[in-house]
Amino acid sequence: MVLFDSSISPLTHSAKLSSPLLLSSLSHRPLRYAVLGAGFAGLSVAWHLLKESPKDLNLHIDLYDEMGIGGGASGVSGGLLHPYSPKVKLLWRGAECWKECMKLLSIAEQAVSSEEDFVSLSGEFDQDFGGILDRRRGIIRPATNMKTLNVLNDNAKNCLANCKIEIIDKNAAEKLVPHIHMPFNLAFYMPEAINVNSKYYLNALFLACQNIVKELSASSFGKKNLCLQKKSVYKLRELEGEYDAVIICLGAKADLLPELAGKLPLRTCRGVILHLQLPDKIGEDYPDHGPSILSDAWLAIKGNRSLYLGSTWEWKSRNSSSNVSTDEASDALQELLPKASAIYPGITSWSFAGARAGLRAMPPLTPHGSLPLLGCVNNILGNDLKCKYWLLGGLGSRGLLYHGWLGKLTAEAVLSCNEQIIPSELTSWKNKDSRP
Repeated sequence: MVLFDSSISPLTHSAKLSSPLLLSSLSHRPLRYAVLGAGFAGLSVAWHLLKESPKDLNLHIDLYDEMGIGGGASGVSGGLLHPYSPKVKLLWRGAECWKECMKLLSIAEQAVSSEEDFVSLSGEFDQDFGGILDRRRGIIRPATNMKTLNVLNDNAKNCLANCKIEIIDKNAAEKLVPHIHMPFNLAFYMPEAINVNSKYYLNALFLACQNIVKELSASSFGKKNLCLQKKSVYKLRELEGEYDAVIICLGAKADLLPELAGKLPLRTCRGVILHLQLPDKIGEDYPDHGPSILSDAWLAIKGNRSLYLGSTWEWKSRNSSSNVSTDEASDALQELLPKASAIYPGITSWSFAGARAGLRAMPPLTPHGSLPLLGCVNNILGNDLKCKYWLLGGLGSRGLLYHGWLGKLTAEAVLSCNEQIIPSELTSWKNKDSRP
C-alpha cells in the first residue's frame, strides 16, 4: 500500500509532518493504536491496520471490549448478508461493501480451517451451525405489496453480477421452500446471498488477526502486537498520551463516552431476535437447500431444525444488554410470529428456544440512504489533544455488510493521518448543520 501517494490522497505539509506513521519510523518506536469495540467494525479496523501497515513498522494495537469478541450487538446479529435494501435496490457503494466483506469472510474461513482445535465462544446462538462459519443457500424475498411491485422489479434489474437477483414465480419458490406463501406469485431470489454465524465469524476474524501478527513478527520485519483488553473505557481522556490514535468502534455505546455524548447524530434502537427450533415430533425438516427469507420479519435459517426470527425495533432504547426478559421475549414473539407466518405458515409448528437482543446505532438519512459516520473527531473533542481520535460508527443494521470496506477505509485514513481517503458522503455528518 502506498501511504503518501499525493496523486491518490493529497496531504497537506502539516499533515505529513504530524503523521504518527512518519514520526514512528523516524524514532523507531512502536506505533500504538487503541481500537474501542470488538464487533464488526473494531475487528475489521484491527485486521486492516495490521494488513495495510508497512511490514517494517513496529505496531502495537490494543483492542478494548469488556464483553470480549462479539460480545455486543454484532455477535447477536442475524447474519443475513446481501448488498440490497428491503426494496432490493443496490445500496450506496454496495459493490465495494460486498467485495470487501467477501474478502474478510474468506480470510476468517482460512484461519479456522488452519486451526483444528479452533472452537468459537460457545453460546446459544453458536450451537446450531454445526461448526461452520456460514450457510450459503441464498435469500428469498417474496413480493408482498402491489404498490411496490414495479419498484422491486426495476431495482432487481440493476443487481450485482456476483450477487444476482433472480425473479421467480410461485412454482420455483416452492421448490426452494415448500408451502411458502406468495401473495403476488412473485419473489426475488438472491442465490449468492449468505447467512453468517456472526459470533463464530468474529472469533475467526480475531484468530486471523492473531495469525498475521505471528506471521509478520516471525519475519525479519517490524514487530507487530495485538492485545485484547477485556475492560471498559469510560472516558477518552483515560487514553491520552498512551496512543498515537484511538479508533472508536463502539456502536450505540459511543454516545456514552462523555466527550461524545449528544454530539453524534445517532438514534438508538434495540432489536430482539428469537431462536426457534423444530420439535422432534415434527417430521418435516426445513429443506437443506432452502434459503433464508426476507419479509416484514426475516427468517435466518441456521439448519434443518433451527432458525432465528427477527427483529423488533424499539426506538430510543438505551438498553444494551443482550439478555431478554420473559416478558420482552413474549412481546417479541407476539409481534414477529404473525409477520413470519404470513409468508412461511409452517413456522407455527416451531418452538421458542431462546432470545437475544442488541442495541443498534442508527445513522441519519441522507440523499444516499442511511450512511455510517466516519472520520477524525478531534475537532469535536477539542484542540488540546495529544493523539488523533477517529470514529467508525452508525452502521445500524448493516454492520456485517459495511464493516469490511469501512474498516479498510478507516485503517488507511488512520495510518496516513489523512481523512481525505474517506468519501465525503461518510464524513459530511461533521458539518455543523448536520449535528444534533
